[in-house]
Amino acid sequence: MAITVGVLALQGAFLEHLVLLRRAARELHAKTAFEFIEVRNVNQLAQCDALIIPGGESTTISFVAAQSNLLEPLRDFVKVSRKPTWGTCAGLILLAEAANATKKGGQELIGGLDVRVNRNHFGRQVESFQADLDLPFLKGDASLSDNPFQGIFIRAPVVEKILPNVEGIQRQEQELADTVVAPSKAAKDERARSAMSADVEIMGKLTGRLKSAAARGLEIHAEEEVGDIIAVRQGNVFGTSFHPELTSDIRIHVWWLKQVLEATKEAQ
Repeated sequence: MAITVGVLALQGAFLEHLVLLRRAARELHAKTAFEFIEVRNVNQLAQCDALIIPGGESTTISFVAAQSNLLEPLRDFVKVSRKPTWGTCAGLILLAEAANATKKGGQELIGGLDVRVNRNHFGRQVESFQADLDLPFLKGDASLSDNPFQGIFIRAPVVEKILPNVEGIQRQEQELADTVVAPSKAAKDERARSAMSADVEIMGKLTGRLKSAAARGLEIHAEEEVGDIIAVRQGNVFGTSFHPELTSDIRIHVWWLKQVLEATKEAQ
């Protein structure tokens, strides 16, 4: 049996994801074969057992998806069928149930993660940076190196709030200014519901920013630094603020393909 993994190819760094996915599959030596495809239409999405939504411009991806009649099928893929999905940077924004700091008129979200993200949390593109990340979920895999992961942040969002798991739409978020909320979608059956956790798991934080700011002579008003949330998972939906696809490090792609293998076996 082959597993088909799609990368949404409407805009952004989709080719970079495909390169690392192919390398990661070779590293796995899995008995199950993987096929990796670019997804631009409903028929291609229908072939997929799992999906990556790449970094790029979330507003543009959302707009092109709507114009391509892909937005509702994407919501069905993530929130109704509950198939494994990973979003990086812009992809994390699109997978959030709520996003603030949106442009005038907002943008449409796919949803799937009970979080509110703050778009462009770290500032403009010229303020992009790299940082060594301590990602506990990589350390939990004996087959992977536990060296820090080099995170690339380009106009990156962060998860600023974990939202309650509620039936339907996140209505409290609708009352906030400059915040857009994803539409409600329910899992279609028991198998899909089992792939959805009620709890959002924090998978990674970025620490050290306050200490770095203090070293530059900035006045800091905080007794303890808790760190920015830059990776989360809820069931089989995963999101990262940073761009693993823009590095040569395949560890997160290897880890995620293992999650896809496990989820696919459970769905049989």
